[in-house]
Amino acid sequence: MDRKSFLKAIGGGTLAMALAPNMMKAEGLAIPGLQSATKLTILHTNDQHSRIEPFDASYTKNPNQGGFARRASLIQQIRNQESNVLLLDSGDIFQGTPYFNFFGGELEFKLMSMMKYDASTMGNHDFDNGLDGFSKVLPTAKFPFICSNYDFKNTILDGKTSPYKIFNKNGIKVGIFGVGIQLDGLVGKKQYGETVYSSPIDVAQHYSNFLKKDQKCDLVICLSHIGYDYKDEPNKISDKILAASTENIDIILGGHTHTFLPEPQTFTNRQGKKVLVNQVGWAGLLLGRIDFHFDTNKNVQHISWNNQVIDSSIIA
Repeated sequence: MDRKSFLKAIGGGTLAMALAPNMMKAEGLAIPGLQSATKLTILHTNDQHSRIEPFDASYTKNPNQGGFARRASLIQQIRNQESNVLLLDSGDIFQGTPYFNFFGGELEFKLMSMMKYDASTMGNHDFDNGLDGFSKVLPTAKFPFICSNYDFKNTILDGKTSPYKIFNKNGIKVGIFGVGIQLDGLVGKKQYGETVYSSPIDVAQHYSNFLKKDQKCDLVICLSHIGYDYKDEPNKISDKILAASTENIDIILGGHTHTFLPEPQTFTNRQGKKVLVNQVGWAGLLLGRIDFHFDTNKNVQHISWNNQVIDSSIIA
């Protein structure tokens, strides 16, 4: 089976996970008979790499797939159907096509703003034009960058990113923080300057505790650009290790390793509770979707998912 057929085959499904004792299993994204008080739809992307236009029809791996205009159309269709939507990105917005070489990221930020992204974190390639280059185009991004383990206080980005954000969606309080990969050895010193990197695990534990316990968030999301897994380096910090080594994180939306997960994966944290991890490859070939259904006490009843392929079937 080629990648396109595979992705179409995994385009939808459901997930009933032990995040709460009263979860129910149902079929499909439409759930007959489910009386949830509030439904929260989380849409997410990662590693877009300046792929503004779809891949050419002659491209071997992903012919005629992707494209910002198609994604924007799909997002609007979902928003027309759902009242509580969060749209998030896990970094590496920059680098990969002449659009970035010519516009320096401004076009990507403007288009994402038109799609009404709620937040993003930074990936290593978002440093490719240096901190000055990122800062120059940042005003065109009408959404916050959440960077929790990068300290920019001695740089031009001081005060221009946030360590966390809290969103209220129809009474559901969602706390979001973001962690990025070690820059030293991956990004030139000239590009990241005096940025100070801290351990993703330590920082994640601090902010997940703060958001869940102090701020009483109903859902805590980590936007991660540290990679899903490293089979050749099993001790390297990844989303799998992060999930197992912390507590109070409900969802990790990942990036960096361009991993096409067939469905959101579950891992057990250090308290024995489940953590949901998802990543949708690269280049905007997929739009990740996870729906959370809450009861009147804001407990999760059910989770459903649908990683949707972006192709010519979507009319831009």
